Amino acid sequence: MNARRHLGLVAGGATLLASAPISAIFSGWTWLFEGGLMIALVCGAALGARSLRGRLWAQLLAMLAALLVGLTWLYGDGTGILGLLPTPDTFAHFGQLFALAGEEVQKSYVPVPDLEGLLFISALGMGSVAVLVDLCAVGLRRPALAGLPMLAIYSVPVAVYLDSISPIPFVIGAIGFLWLLVSDNVDRVRRFGRRFTGEGRGVDVWEPSPLAAAGRRLAVVGVLIAVALPLAVPAMSAGFLGELGTGQGLGQAGKGNRGSGRVDLFAELSGRLKQAGVQDMVKVTTSDPNPFYMRFGVADAVSGDGFTSQVPVGQPVGDDLPDPVGLDLGAVKSTRASARVEITKDFRMPLLPVYAAPKSIRGLDAAWGYDPSRQLVYSERADSANRSYEFDYVRAEFSPDRLRGAPSLDDTDAVHRTYRSVPAVPQVKELVDRLIEGKDNDYDRVRALYDYFSAKNGFAYDVATPAGTSGQAIVDFLDGKRGFCEQYAAALAWMVRTAEIPARVAFGFTLGGAPSNGVRTLTNRNLHAWTEVYFPGFGWVPFDATPSTYVLGSVPTAWAPNVDAPEETPGGPQPSLSPGSTAGPNGEGGPDRDPTDPDAGAAGIPVLEEKLPTWFWWAVGGGVVLVALLVAPALRRMSLRRRRGVRTAPARADGDLAQVRPAAPDLVMTVSGDADGARRQAHAAWDELIDTMVDYRLVVDPAETPRATVERLIGTSLPGSDAAEQARLLGMAEERARYAPVPLAAERLTAAVRSVRRAIAAEAGRRVRLGAVLMPPSVLLRWRNAGYAALTAMSARTAAVSGAVMRVLRPLRPRRLLR
Repeated sequence: MNARRHLGLVAGGATLLASAPISAIFSGWTWLFEGGLMIALVCGAALGARSLRGRLWAQLLAMLAALLVGLTWLYGDGTGILGLLPTPDTFAHFGQLFALAGEEVQKSYVPVPDLEGLLFISALGMGSVAVLVDLCAVGLRRPALAGLPMLAIYSVPVAVYLDSISPIPFVIGAIGFLWLLVSDNVDRVRRFGRRFTGEGRGVDVWEPSPLAAAGRRLAVVGVLIAVALPLAVPAMSAGFLGELGTGQGLGQAGKGNRGSGRVDLFAELSGRLKQAGVQDMVKVTTSDPNPFYMRFGVADAVSGDGFTSQVPVGQPVGDDLPDPVGLDLGAVKSTRASARVEITKDFRMPLLPVYAAPKSIRGLDAAWGYDPSRQLVYSERADSANRSYEFDYVRAEFSPDRLRGAPSLDDTDAVHRTYRSVPAVPQVKELVDRLIEGKDNDYDRVRALYDYFSAKNGFAYDVATPAGTSGQAIVDFLDGKRGFCEQYAAALAWMVRTAEIPARVAFGFTLGGAPSNGVRTLTNRNLHAWTEVYFPGFGWVPFDATPSTYVLGSVPTAWAPNVDAPEETPGGPQPSLSPGSTAGPNGEGGPDRDPTDPDAGAAGIPVLEEKLPTWFWWAVGGGVVLVALLVAPALRRMSLRRRRGVRTAPARADGDLAQVRPAAPDLVMTVSGDADGARRQAHAAWDELIDTMVDYRLVVDPAETPRATVERLIGTSLPGSDAAEQARLLGMAEERARYAPVPLAAERLTAAVRSVRRAIAAEAGRRVRLGAVLMPPSVLLRWRNAGYAALTAMSARTAAVSGAVMRVLRPLRPRRLLR
């Protein structure tokens, strides 16, 4: 293999190693197979072009063509000629994949599943990097420049993850880059000639050169400068070493400071709810006996892509916060309460959860502000992890009758203009007009839309529904009628706005389970989204359209009751007007059903056992496999011993047995019956003796005769033992089975083997005896020899097949065809 071909293969391997950071983006490994295939095609095309002595531009065209053929094969969707050659329809389909990838980037949450658009971008990027690396390292002979496209791959997860990321993928990519540099340098040295020291001694290719020590010193100095520079520059210290060791892992929602209080709340919600484990996020203690949901964000702007969050604007937190916009506390019944909150490390946002209408906040510094119109506590330079604070708030109570009396806003009102605009969707408009027909006030219109999201109308909870709040996503949800809180909240807000009533989507935590010693622990399972509708004089009133059966800690209210609950009997208990009251059989906190498992049992239904975490089953499975591997040699040894058991051949009265040693007729006798069976049993007894010697660490020389082996065994391990004669019997039986026309009878061989084995074990140490039982060396040796034999046979078959293929392809070599 010439140097350029070898360097081309190294360039392909280095690109594959440099792609390791992409593993932080995807939850599966399909990207590796498809991207590795693109790299292999590019590498093969480059090798083929160079074997034909093509110029650099020809090599580049060959690599690009191979990449295009690979993309057409994997992602062309049948639009290419023979599925390989692209057509105009293929490029049009690639454009659709680009658009799909853009949507998936906006809606997905890392680590993402195997989404077609993102897989296409990943394969295209890996193939393109392979082209650039080969061009720089092999074509231009500038391997250092190849580090730039390789570094571009690592920048992808760094840009996606806003918190720390594991250094392992970067180390793998760095190994690939160093491999490329070393290979290029070795090739240059080989082409230049031999190296010599100052004394004239030759230096081998892989031996460090005389300048290695100086190179190492320069490397150490460079690393020290790179580490010390961020410490010396104040603007850099907080961005590098200041954050060293504070990473909270990969792919977790809520990680990192987004700045300006802006967070993709829908992605956070979807990712946390779909997360496999349960994480404690908030611990809250409140004096309110019937609290409502805690809030930390709103999505109040709508475009063609759906609901988004605007930048909060307000004043610093303190003891005298303004009343929420639109809420007249003097005109509604309200209750003042206080709460203390502790945030865990697993909830990291530039937003803090509070109950609605906070009046004062204590325990926060000047980095935090309060937006009264959105009722949000936010920060532009801090995050919520590991914070504790207290606040006072006002819980307003509403009633359906009073909400019916709320006046409608006119077009001149700022709230009406801001929060009722929504892109026109004919399907939604038609449904809304049909539902609110005949309703003469805003509350009844909202209730008509709210009541539509009922199981009676076919709606069901499904956390696996694709995320999205655009107009088309709302139409898809209303048609399919399956989704989770994101779809229910966005769809109701969209429909309410279509009815020209202000609405927005709120995010926060449900009530959670029952408090323990007055403390409520809210987890990622309690994250939730709901709709808030604006009524003049009442402010933003919550409406939770998600089926409460599947919401952990749901809170039905009098103005937005559970539409799927059974009708109340006359004279029965009536629902409270308090937003935190929980009328019905579910008790405090509402139903206790896991939103990620709609088929799980709810509160009041006995659950036989709690679902164990996935890691537990992996640990159990790994333990079972480990135990099986440890006991497999011992079980195999016992199986061999049973199979080798020497059975006594039945004697016949007509003198089948003939004495050959009259002095000991009970010890050595030949058999005139089944001679082949006696030989097999003698060989089995001898094999058992040899395995016993191997198990107890006794030397076995295959070149020795059975008699010599037995005498050496007697001299080293059985001196003066009663088992010496039994060992001689086994040796004599093996010799006669090999060389004599008549073998010895086998009825005494089993007892002889057992006697010799007991004698050998008695002479061995405790560790040797334990190893012979638990991890017999004879079995391990036999398995190792079998593996060597299998590899040898496979190598021989591979060489034969390769030779046959080369003989067939030799007439088709490019140079011969060109001649």
